[in-house]
Amino acid sequence: MSSPTQTPAQPCAGCGASVAFAPGTTVLRCPYCGLDQQIAPPARQVREHSFDAFLAKPRVHTLARHQFTCPGCGARTESDALSRACQFCGTALVADTANDAQIAPEAVLPFALDRGGARNSLRGWVRTRWFAPNRLRKVSEAETMKSTYLPHWTFDAATVSDYTGQRGKHYWVTQSYTSNGRRKTRRVRKTRWYPAAGRVARGFDDVLVPATRRLPQDRLDALQPWPLERAVAFQPGYVAGHHSLRYDTEPQAGLELAKGVMHEVILGDCRRHIGGDAQRVHSVNTAYSNVTFKLVLLPVWVGNYLFGGKTYQVMINGVSGEVQGDRPYSAVKITLAVLAALVVLAAMVWLVWGRNA
Repeated sequence: MSSPTQTPAQPCAGCGASVAFAPGTTVLRCPYCGLDQQIAPPARQVREHSFDAFLAKPRVHTLARHQFTCPGCGARTESDALSRACQFCGTALVADTANDAQIAPEAVLPFALDRGGARNSLRGWVRTRWFAPNRLRKVSEAETMKSTYLPHWTFDAATVSDYTGQRGKHYWVTQSYTSNGRRKTRRVRKTRWYPAAGRVARGFDDVLVPATRRLPQDRLDALQPWPLERAVAFQPGYVAGHHSLRYDTEPQAGLELAKGVMHEVILGDCRRHIGGDAQRVHSVNTAYSNVTFKLVLLPVWVGNYLFGGKTYQVMINGVSGEVQGDRPYSAVKITLAVLAALVVLAAMVWLVWGRNA
């Protein structure tokens, strides 16, 4: 019996052609005859899986019929659709013959933004790029833009943290000083530090970390927030006709990234627990329990556009339309802006000098 995530191209009940999930709907739509086929409601809810037992999580070889490897950036994608160029770097793709098994996705956040919506988001983005060449405004669509599900891990955990540090209390003293030959006084703030130690506890839900190193972490973070509450239990229909990037960050490494995110929150809890006017945190020892995780696929329009003989990458949140990407800069505009700033500065200096002359 085949895995529920190993699916051939979804056939159209009308003409037999491959259908695709229509963003913003719950239907599979035929691009040829236009017939809509309703995706059945999920038979289960999204589940969290024990991290300690993650090896027992079902694994799959593929999510779609065609697998590709990019010889340029190394990205491994799969789709029902044939691809000729990598949406991450524009390099021509080759068939992927690897047969490694991966943890099956538990949830998917379906695309809400179709190609037209992604195009509008990109147009709005290029219009607001200060110091970009004027010709950039003619870019309306990335040449290799593809609707791509990017893998992410989410982690839940209960934490208890013991900390040591110092609590600071401010006080004021009067100091004397000499200015222009005259004796003056001023109030100066100082801080007394006292030892502090304690324990804080917090539960974390759906700490999100990318499960791929193929895209910059800061750019993926900038695509947030994601409405994870709208994620549904994985069904093959939601990825039909779209592309999926296979994860290359294993759950163990993902958990360490999530702990880094949790640590920053826990540091804030420690500072609030210390109290006072200022805080120093010297050490934090955190115990994690009830750690659960899942693999969720998030929708992103990924592509490249050519400008001035150079390739630039853009990514568009497939739900909100948030755009992150590379852009060219206009040396002429930057030079004119610097000159304008110097003119304003010179005018201000002249006014001040004139008043004091």
